Amino acid sequence: MERADVIILGGGLVGLTLGIALDAHGLTSIIVDPADPAVLLAQGFDGRASAVASASHHMLEAIGVADRLAGQGCPIDTIRVSDGLTPRVLAFDASSASEPLGIMYENRLLRQALHAAAAAAEGVTLLMKAHPATVERDATSARVTLADGRTLAASLLIGAEGRNSPTRAAAGINVARWSYHHAATIATLGHERPHHNVAHEIFYPSGPFALLPMTDDADGHRSAIVWTMDERDGPAMMALPDRAFLAEAEKRMGGMLGTLRSASPRSSYPLGFHHTARITDTRLALVGDAAHGIHPIAGQGLNLGFRDAAALAEVLVEGARLGLDPGDAQLLARYERWRALDSFVVAATTDGLTRLFGLPGKAPRAVRRFGLDMVARIAPLKDRFVAEARGETGKLPKLLSGMTV
Repeated sequence: MERADVIILGGGLVGLTLGIALDAHGLTSIIVDPADPAVLLAQGFDGRASAVASASHHMLEAIGVADRLAGQGCPIDTIRVSDGLTPRVLAFDASSASEPLGIMYENRLLRQALHAAAAAAEGVTLLMKAHPATVERDATSARVTLADGRTLAASLLIGAEGRNSPTRAAAGINVARWSYHHAATIATLGHERPHHNVAHEIFYPSGPFALLPMTDDADGHRSAIVWTMDERDGPAMMALPDRAFLAEAEKRMGGMLGTLRSASPRSSYPLGFHHTARITDTRLALVGDAAHGIHPIAGQGLNLGFRDAAALAEVLVEGARLGLDPGDAQLLARYERWRALDSFVVAATTDGLTRLFGLPGKAPRAVRRFGLDMVARIAPLKDRFVAEARGETGKLPKLLSGMTV
């Protein structure tokens, strides 16, 4: 039987980050992931990318992952928000600070850096192509038997398998969920003009259109798009020839970046909301999408998961220094209190923005534009939005401030 302080089910971006963070503080983990590394770490770029907020990036620096990503991301220096293509734009600028609002990375590069860091960590055992057959939890420990017969044991089980977490379902944790009846089409596009490290969030009644700066490739400038549309239009958009798709995308962005070219395959997924009633159970903690799933309207989904990882790591490390084992009920209660309110506020805010900007008609448009004008004019309110974009609101875990625990 293999033993560790924690077993993490799910080796995605959040699960790996948590394991590496625990290793940096002397706690051991076994990460169980069903994915095939040959597919997961393939060189081809599939178009998926993530905005890592500046606070999240501080954690990657503190646990030794950021060095592996040096020079591979594109800083976001400004975020420009508009209701359609109106010239009245709300701009959040990082020019007064010493760091960007965030950094855009290809998900492929994030995965490669995290896998390399996990492989180099003495306290991380990463089991790929591994499938849990049975999972047991009781008052003394958590145990997992894999499909190949191997058995694992730890003081705490962590569910990090994503939106459809079987660990969450087995624990009987209730989930509030609904569909937005929208689909998000994702791609990376090359373009004629430079983006100047500016991200755009353009709101249309059919859904937001996000344009996110990426590093240049051999053919020139690139930006990632997250294009939200009615779910009935998603299949047709995926079926469009490249030329027609690029023409539609150019209309959405008002031609601001000039002639477009395809720089990655397109992908699409349905958009929905879910939030768990609780994130802990007997010797169990949930992190990332296993605990909450939000609309990509503000690009905070991954960063919310990183906040979970940073908070849980701090709780477990401080508990270990007091002689408590990682599955102690007091520690799990502290994690629950810490993360429950913050994750709910972020989820509710993104849900509200999605509904507000989706209302058609002149009156809602006037209200939205008045609101954008007020944020632009009221400095404390604007500063609050900048802090949200950076991931610096609420009680920050030490890792998100760039400090070890």
